[in-house]
Order: sequence, then structure tokens, then C-alpha cells
Amino acid sequence: MCVMSETFGFQGDLPKVAGAAVEIIRNLTAAGHAALLAGGCVRDLLRGSPPKDYDVATDATPDRVCQLFRATRKVGAQFGVVLVRKRRRWIEVATFRSDGPYLDGRHPARVTFSDARRDALRRDFTVNGMFLDPLKGLVIDYVDGRADLEAGLIRCIGEPSERLEEDHLRLLRAVRFAARLGFDVEPATFAATQANAPKLVKVAAERVREELEKMLTHAARRRAFELMEQAGLLPYLWEGAAWQPEQLAAARSLLERLGAEAPFEPAFAALVADRRPQEIHAICRALACSNDQREATVWLVRHQADLDEPDAIPLAGLKRLMAHGSFTALRTLAEARYQVLPDGRERSAALQRRLSSIAPEAVQPPPFITGDDLAQRGVEPGPIYKEILDELYTRQLDETVRSRPAALQALKTLLRARGFA
Repeated sequence: MCVMSETFGFQGDLPKVAGAAVEIIRNLTAAGHAALLAGGCVRDLLRGSPPKDYDVATDATPDRVCQLFRATRKVGAQFGVVLVRKRRRWIEVATFRSDGPYLDGRHPARVTFSDARRDALRRDFTVNGMFLDPLKGLVIDYVDGRADLEAGLIRCIGEPSERLEEDHLRLLRAVRFAARLGFDVEPATFAATQANAPKLVKVAAERVREELEKMLTHAARRRAFELMEQAGLLPYLWEGAAWQPEQLAAARSLLERLGAEAPFEPAFAALVADRRPQEIHAICRALACSNDQREATVWLVRHQADLDEPDAIPLAGLKRLMAHGSFTALRTLAEARYQVLPDGRERSAALQRRLSSIAPEAVQPPPFITGDDLAQRGVEPGPIYKEILDELYTRQLDETVRSRPAALQALKTLLRARGFA
């Protein structure tokens, strides 16, 4: 690994949103410390892409950072990380460090505060290992990050197997960065990813899920899935993960057709679209998904084909789907399913017409008839309550019963048919 720094000028102006981080750097520099923008934000700035976050690296210790700034939070002081609040934004400020051995596949056993060069060399990928001095307009590159950025390569810093052994989550991060940036994984890094793929099972479930969320909510989700497949990572995403060839092909196809802004739940549903609800519940638990994510995914898979024939679904059934919190995601899936059909555009237009014809207040109106109405007529509580109330509400949603008097008359008829006077 080359450790000679390359310094070159940064062309262009920083976005206004970088102002908080730049102000922190200015304050640290005025206090006699080295301070630089670090990591992914430098990569994105060099690509001309707006960074999501701006991180600062400095030779100031965590205690010193807390002395210099009033609003701070120690979120990882043992690793040199402090959050500093500036301009209503929390900025991560990390002390330059070198890492000791990693004993758990995630954290170093110890860290030593150091300098920018050694801090760069302990990072994951070359494109994430550069620094930017915003006060001088200079990029500092100890890891040949610019060369890989220009070549479109995700390459581990140093020996790939060692870097992946330190933090097994980097197996997924290599795939995510390559897919998101439209890069290739450098051959030696990819070979090490394949060789170390089984170690993904050692990563905490929530960390795996977070990486999946980032991959599946990005427009390059299909490529991320393909790279996971090629790297041999799919069998280790959760305990007992298994994929048949037809499942892989179906997932690739559906992921490709999802809209660029599709959220996690429909994208994840595309991965497990042919699995039984019980298995999906188990997969979601294995990935430490939230209850909302789990229930939404199961519901989407259960109802994924309900909108395939937009003109055929009963009005009450359509309204019940529309009333569900995941209906927008279900429509996203439906539009993806339409794309491979010869009359897909016609189906999409038909669905839009039907949805537009339903007033928002008609989707989930208060029921005309409640359990109190049955109790007043001497009906003992029991399964009959649900049976009759569901039938009457279905008629109300279907708009064959349009008023409470009409509903009361229908109730009278239903009760008479069941032997009630």
C-alpha cells in the first residue's frame, strides 16, 4: 500500500450544508489542531454528488473537542468519536487513530490516537480514505483513493482479507458502495469477499438489516442483489437463508422494475415474494426488522397479486386495501408487476381510474351498524357479531347500502334469516 500522500486542489465550492462542519474545522484549526473533512463526504464531493453527511477528523482528543465546543455528545469516546452541534446540525468529530487487533469482527481491542496518515490506513476502502482541507481547498490522499475513484473501483485499503476480517460488515459495504456508485469491486477485494462470505453470519442482525435497507432503497438495488449473489453472500444474510434459481431470477426481475424511490418494504417483499407468511415472519425476526417492517412485508406478499386485475377487484376489497398503511407500497409492487405484461400500461391506467373515482372519505367510513345495534336486538355476543358486521360493512363499502336506515333494514333481514325476530 502506497503511504506517500498525494495532495491536490479541490475544484468547486462546498455546498452550504457543509457550513457547520467547516465552522468546526475552522475553530479547531484556530485552537492549534489539525482538522479535515473525512471519508464518504470527500468521496462524494470529488464525484460532484451532494454528500449526505459531513464528518470531521482531527488530532484533538475527545476531551479537547468537548472543551472547545459547548454542545457536544460523547457517542464513542473510547474510539475517539464526539458529536458537535453547530448550526442546528450534529457533526461527527473523530480523533485521528490507528486500531489494534479486531477480536470480535467489529471493534478493535484498542485504539491509539495518531495522525491523518495512520487514520487513513485503518479505514475500509480507498475511495473512503481521503481527507479534504476546506480552508486550503486541498485533498489529502494517502491511499490512492483518487485513482480508484477515477477508475470506478472499490478496493480495500491494504490487504483485503485483513481489512474484511476486521469488520465482517465490510463484506456487504463493498457491495453497497459498488452498486450505489456504479463501480466495480477490485478483483482482489472481490475474491476476498467471496472467500470470507461465511463470516457474515457473525455480524449482528440489525447491522445486516441496516445495510440491506440502504441497498434496497437505492435505485441500484438490482445490481446490489446481483453482486451479493456473485460474492456468495446471499446464503448468509440470515440463518437458514436458501435460494432456488427461480427465486433468484424472480427477485432480480422484480427489483429491476421497482421505481427508483421505492421504500424498503416493497423491495424486501420482492426478495421473499414466493415464501409463506410464517417463513417471512421468521426471516424478518432473524434480521431484527421492526414489527412494522415485518407486518408490512408479510401483508405485501400476501396481497401482491390483488391489484393484477384492476377492473375485477370488488369495490369493497379495493377500499380495504386502500385503507391499509402499506397500500402505497402495494401499488408500487403492482406497477412493477404490470411492466412485464403486454397490457401493463392499460392495467396501470385502469388502476388509476378506479382509485381516482373513490373519494378519500369513502375509503374507510364509520360503519352504519355496530355491535350496539345487535345488542339492542337481543343478540348474544359471539361469532355472529363478526359475521353480520363484516357483511354489512362490506355492503357499505360496496355502496349497495348507502345510509343507516338502509343498513338497519339489511340488519333486520340478516337477523330474520338467522332465526331472530
